[in-house]
Amino acid sequence: MKQQHFLRATRRMVLAGLAATLAPGARAQQRDGMRRLGVLTGTIATDPVAQMRAAAVVQGLGEANWKEGGNLRIDWRWTGGDPTLFERYAAELVSLGPDVLLTFGSALVEALRRQTSTIPIVFASVTDPVGQGFVASLAAPGGNITGFSDYDPPIVGKWLEMLTQITPPVAHVAVLYNPATAPFAVSIVRAVETAAPSLTVNVRDAPCRDDAEIEALMAGLTREERDGLIVLPDSFNTRHRDAIVALAARHRLPAVYPYRFYATSGGLMFYGIDINDLYRRAASYVDRILKGAKPAALPVQAPTKFELVINLKTAKALGITVAPSLLATADEVIE
Repeated sequence: MKQQHFLRATRRMVLAGLAATLAPGARAQQRDGMRRLGVLTGTIATDPVAQMRAAAVVQGLGEANWKEGGNLRIDWRWTGGDPTLFERYAAELVSLGPDVLLTFGSALVEALRRQTSTIPIVFASVTDPVGQGFVASLAAPGGNITGFSDYDPPIVGKWLEMLTQITPPVAHVAVLYNPATAPFAVSIVRAVETAAPSLTVNVRDAPCRDDAEIEALMAGLTREERDGLIVLPDSFNTRHRDAIVALAARHRLPAVYPYRFYATSGGLMFYGIDINDLYRRAASYVDRILKGAKPAALPVQAPTKFELVINLKTAKALGITVAPSLLATADEVIE
């Protein structure tokens, strides 16, 4: 009950903050001694998933004694996963002169990086920050950017293995993402392709940019060919999650998803990080920077919590049997 009250209060705060930052004259407001945080997101403010993530950030800041409207002003920008808004909102946040910027996802980090090389940027949910050139190394970022990665290389093999631990096992896997919102996807697809031969699985690169392309992809995959799906941790996929889960069910396709909410809303399997925990941890870096730490000296941290959720109700609807050995390792089984 307390958590529900907290989420409702956070939602009111987020929506009020959004209105305030877009109101005429917002830039002219005085700080009145408050520190300022700019947050660039890949979701929309009314999305329940976005609200939970915002609540995790606010909770993490609160644990460090930073209070919205008290000693901290938070300027939120919600792109709704629309790549045309990334650069615009990044520029708006930088123009407000924040003490710190916080963002989630590679495409948004890139948008902020193009706008500033001096304002500290903290990221969460970024895959391969070294390979994408955001930091010099995980241990010593070396610039104005640091944060928390959402990716651990062995996870790719686990995704593939899970799809072969069902009956009938998957023989062909499509990897779903949007190139505009998941610039990291090339390296993950390559990793999937590298892991596939040992499991006798073929891999298909499956970039999609809208609902029509998602539907066309799903329609082209068939149970007869033992096709399956890996959905990457992409803000586009998060925004279109209802369509993805529904189409996978309609076309009777087994799929592995990157976040818990897919499995709890009808997706077959989820294996990945506790994303809300990652967002709370990102708030700790915001706190440290506000207190004087330099991002160059804050090492990029890898994910520490992983979960496996299997939706047996969905498995039965798809006519799939999940191996007992896989079920035994699940953190949660939905029946």
